[in-house]
Amino acid sequence: MITVIGIDCATVPGKLGLARGEINESSLAILDAKKVKKQESLEEVICSWIQPSIPTLLAIDAPLGWPIMLGEALIEHKAGMPIRRDANSLFRRETDRYIKRIIGKQPLDVGADRIARTAQAALTLIEEIRQKTGLAISMAWETELQPGISVIEVYPAATLTAWGMLNSGYKKVENIAERREILGALEKQARLDCDFTAMEQDDDILDAAICVLAGADFLTGRAMPPENMNLALKEGWIWVRNPQ
Repeated sequence: MITVIGIDCATVPGKLGLARGEINESSLAILDAKKVKKQESLEEVICSWIQPSIPTLLAIDAPLGWPIMLGEALIEHKAGMPIRRDANSLFRRETDRYIKRIIGKQPLDVGADRIARTAQAALTLIEEIRQKTGLAISMAWETELQPGISVIEVYPAATLTAWGMLNSGYKKVENIAERREILGALEKQARLDCDFTAMEQDDDILDAAICVLAGADFLTGRAMPPENMNLALKEGWIWVRNPQ
């Protein structure tokens, strides 16, 4: 059995969605889906879901690395001087270009968008979990996990697209019908042993549940691996099931 914790990361605690699932012999169950209450600690809620004897995978919807070309270009740059690189090469990672090419969804540019703050918040959260549990947390590149905590980057919109589910138009508060449609499709892939209401009412919580599904895709070998592992080790990699 493996615990999968989906985190729809955000810089504001009230926008961060959480979900907990278990995968056992390729069977996925989603057991919790929620937002942290004001009186709760985000790190304590997540850590309460982690058992040191059971492998845990954190599936986080946030970039966990930056474009290598951006870092290289800025080392010697001085104010007022041009950067003679294509903007997309500077601000987008290889995984961002891959997802656009294969899935048709363009992730936000971590090098040029406010998503960079979400990336920083995600990395800070990982470190806080590391400190609170006393356990090492490492990026997962292989499906066989050891006891402890591993982490991968996921992208709910791409996962929804790859599964052939509704992938847009469900974010507005009033669009409950669209979220229910996604839940109906999700229920065909996972046993939902939690309150549907939270996911029906809140797109952040629903996205966290989709993060769990993406984590299961990784663990069962359905997700597409990096074409250039050395580059992925530096920039990060978005794990999404093969749409075929």
